[in-house]
Amino acid sequence: MLRFYLSQGLFKHMAIEVVTKDCTQLSDADLAEMADICADGPSRFEVGLLSKQTEAWVLVTLARDAGLKGFSFCTLERIGGTPSVLVGLASVRRTAKRNSILKAIMHDQFKRSVMAFPDEDVLVGTRFTSAAGFEAFKTLDDIVPRPDHKATGEERAWGRRLAKRFGIDSSSYNDQIFTATGDNSFPLSLDHESLEPDKFDPEVVALFKGVNAKRGDSVIAFGWAMAEDLAKLK
Repeated sequence: MLRFYLSQGLFKHMAIEVVTKDCTQLSDADLAEMADICADGPSRFEVGLLSKQTEAWVLVTLARDAGLKGFSFCTLERIGGTPSVLVGLASVRRTAKRNSILKAIMHDQFKRSVMAFPDEDVLVGTRFTSAAGFEAFKTLDDIVPRPDHKATGEERAWGRRLAKRFGIDSSSYNDQIFTATGDNSFPLSLDHESLEPDKFDPEVVALFKGVNAKRGDSVIAFGWAMAEDLAKLK
């Protein structure tokens, strides 16, 4: 099982400013900075596409450290009554602090989830193109997909629900391996490149065998933020 804990006081000592705001509050300057981050990575998303994401998502989290270093479109909602944090298009600039930037973004979204859904377990779902994305899930329980785990029918159903929520056609989604086949454009996923790829579990890396991000492929993944862990963030 992939599970880690947030260090107490970790973000208090970081020189990283994180803010989550309504997408309607994004300025042209914000969008331009976000496009610059994408230009440095594999997605190459431009301002026009990023602007469209402001209509598809409710919130956006921005992490700054002498300039914008990462962002994440997201929403807090209930899916069939289940509290959920959904992460859409997200990207982290390839700097020496990129792992910390990702942690800071996710930390802020977890804090917001405990305010929105107090005393409840929260499902966190997104799309990854490589094993590096799982670094966003270090604090979660019961991550799916994961090595040596045969997904239950309910877990496969969650994969289908998330695929639909992310606008993926059912014909391009394989609920047995939680993989969506792309349309030859980079997927609207959480884009992150780890500082420590050599430390990845080879079995986690194997989950992405055959996933071609340039073709637009992605893995739909989710895990659970447990109420007792979220309570520590209040």
